[in-house]
Amino acid sequence: MIAKLRGTVDSLAEDHVVLDVAGVGYLVYCPSRTLAELAGPGGQATLLIETHMREDHIHLYGFGDPLDRDWFRLLQTVQGVGARVALAILSVLGASAMAEAIAAQDKAPLTQAPGVGAKLASRIVAELKDKVPSLAALLSAGSAVERAGAALLGATAQDAVSALVNLGYRRAEAFGAVAAAAREHGPDMALEDLIRTGLKELAGGPKELAAAPKELATAPKELATAPKERAK
Repeated sequence: MIAKLRGTVDSLAEDHVVLDVAGVGYLVYCPSRTLAELAGPGGQATLLIETHMREDHIHLYGFGDPLDRDWFRLLQTVQGVGARVALAILSVLGASAMAEAIAAQDKAPLTQAPGVGAKLASRIVAELKDKVPSLAALLSAGSAVERAGAALLGATAQDAVSALVNLGYRRAEAFGAVAAAAREHGPDMALEDLIRTGLKELAGGPKELAAAPKELATAPKELATAPKERAK
């Protein structure tokens, strides 16, 4: 089992590098983000290796960052995600962006990867939501939702999340709903509109939202306490 290679870059291609280690050339498949960080031919490189052994081949997958390697392994626990699809995802999303997308239950960033449609992206964020916190290196300070919220949402949207939490929704649900609303309608929505649209997302559609106005009417009062609660 090969865990790491250090050597000279012999050649680079769209999806792999040939690394010369003591006169032996190793073909290593890498995310495009990893390949972009490598020196050109003749330069030195060190790659963390994930070895896949099959009856008909041995494939090496290389990463410059251990977090990318961890994500590569984790992504393949999802049905329908193989090594090539995992590489495609990691070619467009780094470790922190992956953590934010999973925390927010936001499938849109994943669909930027070739071969990842809306259905598969939904499965990935759903199946990994309970596994991401186990990667302590990715989420070492605070919950995934709090880290993602700080990175992705402005102050108004974060207040909308707090309002939905005060209405009894879980923070992960509230964050996902507000993030979806902001993504669909733009980041400059008024607070009341964000709350209302967030409730619509949580309710699952316009019909269910009809039951929400009474709760929504209490949101501004409850929201007023949110800054104090956060300050504590």
